[in-house]
Amino acid sequence: MDRIRVAIVGIGNCASSLIQGIHYYNDSSDQSAAEGVGLLHSEIQGYRAGDIEIVAAIDIDARKVGRPLHEAVFAPPNNTRVFYDKFRYDRLEVTMGNVLDGVAEHMAAWPEHQRFVVADSPEASAEQIVKLLRDTGAEILMNYLPVGSQAATEFYAECCLEAGVSLINCIPVFIVSDPKWAGRFSEAGIPCIGDDVKAQVGATIVHRVLARLMHDRGAKIDATYQLNTGGNTDFLNMLNRLRLDSKKISKTEAVQSQLDVPLPADCVHIGPSDFVPWQKDNKICFCRLEGRGFGGVPLNIELRLSVEDSPNSAGETIDAIRCCKLARDAGLSGPLIEVSAYTMKHPPKQFTDSEAFQMLEEFIAGNGRAAGEQKGKYEPAQQDKTHTVAK
Repeated sequence: MDRIRVAIVGIGNCASSLIQGIHYYNDSSDQSAAEGVGLLHSEIQGYRAGDIEIVAAIDIDARKVGRPLHEAVFAPPNNTRVFYDKFRYDRLEVTMGNVLDGVAEHMAAWPEHQRFVVADSPEASAEQIVKLLRDTGAEILMNYLPVGSQAATEFYAECCLEAGVSLINCIPVFIVSDPKWAGRFSEAGIPCIGDDVKAQVGATIVHRVLARLMHDRGAKIDATYQLNTGGNTDFLNMLNRLRLDSKKISKTEAVQSQLDVPLPADCVHIGPSDFVPWQKDNKICFCRLEGRGFGGVPLNIELRLSVEDSPNSAGETIDAIRCCKLARDAGLSGPLIEVSAYTMKHPPKQFTDSEAFQMLEEFIAGNGRAAGEQKGKYEPAQQDKTHTVAK
């Protein structure tokens, strides 16, 4: 099989977990890795995790820019769990990116090991990023920028369009789910996946499943909350509430979409709550659903979920990458509805998780095409539709 050539912008905890995982699952000496424990599929139409090749890495932090990738993924402020470090990238150094709105000003008040330290290097222009993508033969760009990086995400999305590179947008800046951006990727003949990666077994997916469970069992939900704390740079970044608008929209719509009638705004609260430094990359979710069952009798569900945040997301992105490669092989373009619905919180169209799973399986079985559909592109104006025949 061909290698899947991937570029990454934002060499933080999520990138670290993804890169560790690529090499972990390629190590046949580890029994769990050999069995594919933690992967939905060990192989997707011939593509294994080890077929993913990181060809470019972009960041703005002084402790990462100019360093080999195998050092940068473990450099501060990264603090995720190290589960595999038997790899080297001696010929791949981290390239300086473009800061724009990627660094929140309030971080300057925090210790260096917890925040970003902007490198004293010239910022990359769009022309330089496009050249990097082309020169390295990148097929897919993973966007792992901080929450609230609207201008920076749009900058890299433009670079993808210019270079013919697919975008997998793992953050809650709406590109793939925005009809205008979706239309541009469709017209450019480039498949894309997004927005805002959904963890393997995380707060959003568990909250969605519980909400749908109550709905499908005939119970009425009256109110719900989801409160999250963590100690990584993501939670530190989100102490600036002005950067949270799209994040709250993404997480709230992900849960509300599972109900036939959404809850009133004052009866639902979902979002990050606080930065607790000693938690590091561990995320703790407190979730409560209040409702009524048979006879109008009150019932409630309370949940405490503790997960290592970044490896939890890598379980989805490693599948998204392989599915995006299938789409490129098949000549598809625009938002990949099936893959986005399964792997992302804010896809172009929401489905129940059981529906999304079935759609993903059909997409994979069809070598990157939904069952019975022809090679083509998505209709950008109506994103609830699937592929149309390419012109």
